[in-house]
Amino acid sequence: MQATNIANPAYFHKVVDCQWACPAHTPVPEYIRLIGQGKYADAYMINWVSNVFPGVLGRTCDRPCEPACRRGRVEENNGEKPEPVAICRLKRVAADHKEGFAAMLPQPAAANGKKVACVGAGPASLSVARDLALQGYAVTVFDGEQKAGGFVRTQIPRFRLPESVIDEETGYVLNMGVTFKNGQRIESMKNLLGQGYDAIFVGCGAPRGRELEVPGRWEAKEHIHVGIDWLASVSFGHITSVGERVIVLGGGNTAMDCCRSARRLGGKDVKVVVRSGFEEMKASPWEKEDAQHEGIPILNFHVPKSVSHEGGKLTGMTFEIVKAVYDDKGKRSLIPTGEADVFIPCDTVLVAIGQENAFPWIEREAGIEFDKWGLPVLHAESFQSSLPNVFLVVTLLLAPRTSLPPWHMVMRRQCRLIAS
Repeated sequence: MQATNIANPAYFHKVVDCQWACPAHTPVPEYIRLIGQGKYADAYMINWVSNVFPGVLGRTCDRPCEPACRRGRVEENNGEKPEPVAICRLKRVAADHKEGFAAMLPQPAAANGKKVACVGAGPASLSVARDLALQGYAVTVFDGEQKAGGFVRTQIPRFRLPESVIDEETGYVLNMGVTFKNGQRIESMKNLLGQGYDAIFVGCGAPRGRELEVPGRWEAKEHIHVGIDWLASVSFGHITSVGERVIVLGGGNTAMDCCRSARRLGGKDVKVVVRSGFEEMKASPWEKEDAQHEGIPILNFHVPKSVSHEGGKLTGMTFEIVKAVYDDKGKRSLIPTGEADVFIPCDTVLVAIGQENAFPWIEREAGIEFDKWGLPVLHAESFQSSLPNVFLVVTLLLAPRTSLPPWHMVMRRQCRLIAS
């Protein structure tokens, strides 16, 4: 038997199931106790130290802590289906009821003479900016938009996340002496490398939505939109209405945001159409439930086959009916059932079938190695590129589903490497 490695904090995290399940290992029991005592600002600070955006996460987090909660296993008074503590919503309680938190914020250390550039002003870059600014680094954050927040600001509908919450929590970071160059999209890594930064952190996310490649798609392109781009247009006020009959393709949280936004923009017949089964959908259970409560049906095992149009005007889509078949190793295949294809009339199609990485601004001769899939080759643990002073966040490699994906602790390691 090996001796317990008490120098490894992961050992202690594992003792508390919810804390270990949290990607940031936020001390959940500690801040819940403080909430129970009415110490909301203290509870918020516990969250802020580990996850930077408690108000955002209290409304949008994917809640990996809740399935791990012991209450879901031992509670005997909740009927047939015991439920966990509402950890995520309690985080929001702390954020909404805190008072005097600004006075609790730490002050940055004295300048150490080193400069760091962060590309993108989303949760990843702002987390790094905060941690490094507090250590005395001169941090400059670049973003093509006018306000910080990244996809949190442009992709999450306002009925889920008020803009005032984003302004407040990004402001806490930017007010720590961080230089925010808004409206300045980085177009060249070579150019940025030549600006004398000691380290560069790339946290610009997975900025390109996957396309739908079926016959008729481009002939009816005026009425078919990529989900994340459409949500951004809604956020900026460029789109204020939608067709009465809307099909949303995809089974993730982006699809749920699209369908619920379409309903609010005037869609009377909004459907979500998914190629997988209901249980296999990537959307959080509560997101699916919210959509269904708004009268939005979810049609499963429908694979897009073609787009119908008349003179460039979208008239509907045809779907093939499939079923899931699993082999001996548990690998799933979608097999046609032989049933007749299904035609669904529509006026608008929103495509939310995933996101892809895009690095047109990183020149291949800049010194960063790329693999055969066009992704940067990164260190397995630190996600440091082949250029030792360039770091890339893991969201670029794993499509995001939440504001706090499992790479949050990796960013902390990157901060320590940059600081070294």
